[in-house]
Amino acid sequence: MISICTLAGISCIMQNFFGRWEFWVPVVVLVGMIVLWWFHIAGKLDPESRINIYFAYAAFLLFYHGIHDTSLFDISVSVALFMITFTIAYRISLLNLILAEYALVMGIQFYFLYRNDAIDMNAFETMRIVYHICTVLTMYVFSRLAVKRRNLEQEQNREWVNLVSQNNHDMEDFLSNISHELRTPVNVISGMTTIMQKENDSKELVSIRDAGIRLAHQIEDIQDYTEIKRGELFLEEENYMCISLINDVVSNYKAINKNTELELIVDLAPETPTMLKGDIKKLHKLFRHLLENAVKFTRRGGIYIRVMSIPQEYGVNLTIEVTDTGMGMTRADMSRVSKGMYQANKKRDRSTGGIGIGLPIVYGVVHKMGGFVHINSTKGKGTSVRLSIPQQVVDPTPCLQVDKEAGENIIFYIRPEKYKVPELRDFSRNMAINLAGGLGMKLYSAVEKRELEHLLSDLKVTYILTGQEEYEAEKSMLDSKASQGYRIMVAADPDFRPGAVGGVVLLPKPMYAFPIVRAMNGDKETAIYGDEDNAKPFFDGVRALVVDDEQMNLVVAAGL
Repeated sequence: MISICTLAGISCIMQNFFGRWEFWVPVVVLVGMIVLWWFHIAGKLDPESRINIYFAYAAFLLFYHGIHDTSLFDISVSVALFMITFTIAYRISLLNLILAEYALVMGIQFYFLYRNDAIDMNAFETMRIVYHICTVLTMYVFSRLAVKRRNLEQEQNREWVNLVSQNNHDMEDFLSNISHELRTPVNVISGMTTIMQKENDSKELVSIRDAGIRLAHQIEDIQDYTEIKRGELFLEEENYMCISLINDVVSNYKAINKNTELELIVDLAPETPTMLKGDIKKLHKLFRHLLENAVKFTRRGGIYIRVMSIPQEYGVNLTIEVTDTGMGMTRADMSRVSKGMYQANKKRDRSTGGIGIGLPIVYGVVHKMGGFVHINSTKGKGTSVRLSIPQQVVDPTPCLQVDKEAGENIIFYIRPEKYKVPELRDFSRNMAINLAGGLGMKLYSAVEKRELEHLLSDLKVTYILTGQEEYEAEKSMLDSKASQGYRIMVAADPDFRPGAVGGVVLLPKPMYAFPIVRAMNGDKETAIYGDEDNAKPFFDGVRALVVDDEQMNLVVAAGL
């Protein structure tokens, strides 16, 4: 629109020059063009106001062109172009103004004909004038019809969008209400099952409990998804300890993972502040969704969790990175993940399960917390999801520290050939490197017995971190080193027993930094993942008052 107005202004200046019209008009036209482009480039005013300014400028050019006695026939062409240009503004009022201006200009031209007799008004000239007028009127009629049709379509589209929006809102209300209604009976089922397990801990009750927990999570996911869509997601910030968060993640992984062949490696940066402030419940949900997706789409290999903090003026950016060796995603899949429900397998007989809102919930929660999500994936090779979430620092003390008297330097003794999936070797090595660096220690790597003995003879080392397979293969040698004062830390299955040697400490899988640091500090009871019943606290003599408007919840509370 502004380009056509500019061309019209240039044409007017040229015609003024060749026709020797008023000398001052080209200056006004040129200044007008500059003003129009300034409004356009600077984005001054709203689009409708700018259209009004463009229209006023074009109307001035048309009127100036039409008040000269040489413009009888070409004024109709100018009006037609004027009308076509401003038809795209879809405003009938502008078309009416153009037609009114055309009538005014033609009236002036007829006055010139009457006064000057410049044209011989024979039948041919009369038909030419009538033809031009009819052309402009026809153009006006069709332009008016086009604008009306366009406005009607826009109105229909607005009604359709409002209808769809209302339907979506009704569906969100329905999902929110039904999730509230289903939560209570599902919680009762889970609670009653837990009570029954005290008397008879059968596999059937465990299956019922697990199914109830899974259904409760799905109901909670539906509610979270609707709250995100409606912009009603709220944060509940509180102080929390990073170690407790990671311990919960590791414990929950056992409930999620039914494939015992998958390994979990958690890389917690020791310099991460001990206590942060944020929504700990939302963080648990983020970990649950990321781990569920990783387990769901990983058949062999394992999962690597990297947690670290990046200092900022407001506190830290808590960075959470979950990497798996699963099926991966294409670029098209990654672009669709954040836009709504996404299913990697949409068949009705799909084996992966889930309702397809896990990653959209992750996006919504992280954005609500002021962070961002980045996904890097290669089809057939795995996926890495990285979250960065702003958190306030309550206690800046590093969450993992080794006593100065405990010792120094670590040897990481792992045989690379034992890994069927090479990425697991890299995950373990990265965890060890980051742990040693965060603790201010040196890490040395050994891949065979001879190399291990060489390092022990040449270096001052206190700790040897190894795996179950390596320990079983070199048990006598490692037990001997433990007797000499070296601290041998063995990452193994929970039911594995290293023997009676005091310097050998079991690190039950999944392996991560906290139990390693405990072992380095001299704590031999690092098996923090014991039986659930043994981990429960007991409060003898405590009486509690439970108030609830749902009778079934009171029954469960009484049983507990």
